[in-house]
Amino acid sequence: MEIILASSSPRRQQLLSLIGLVFEVVVSDFEEDNTKDMPPCDLAVAHARDKAIDVSKRCSKNAIVIGADTIVVLEDKVFGKPVDREDAIRMLTTLSGKEHTVISGVAVVKGQQIVTGFCTTTVKIRQLSCKQIERYVATGEPMDKAGAYAIQGKGTLLVEGIHGCYNNVVGLPLGTLAELLSQVGVELL
Repeated sequence: MEIILASSSPRRQQLLSLIGLVFEVVVSDFEEDNTKDMPPCDLAVAHARDKAIDVSKRCSKNAIVIGADTIVVLEDKVFGKPVDREDAIRMLTTLSGKEHTVISGVAVVKGQQIVTGFCTTTVKIRQLSCKQIERYVATGEPMDKAGAYAIQGKGTLLVEGIHGCYNNVVGLPLGTLAELLSQVGVELL
């Protein structure tokens, strides 16, 4: 069985390795658009689906392709990855002292079969000073992360608490993925 991860994310790769999944990585050429006018859960699922479909077109018809997209949402505003240092500072300043929702859309494509799902987790960022935000951004860690923080890295120091799936915040809710893989005939347990 050929399993493909349609993502270059080292965090997603680590999570799949953690559960013993043998997979290859084929990076999707799909460009995310966080400005689409749709509910955030639908947006994350659409991105995940489009990434998986894009990669599945380049793979064997028996391949199982996993796509994922993680976004941060605060008051109906979607935070993707920061475009530069100033954008990261703006995001973290906005999230400081507030609860937000992390949404990961997940899609599994096997031939013509496409199954999708999503997971939501509530995260509270502690109240941060401008200097704390600037020091964190200076590490470079926030630059390729939705919402400009990495809960599995130094960004964990920004987090006051979470309610829900930790792996979702890292970028791939493994429970949701297991359910979707089961629907295409792959049992992880």
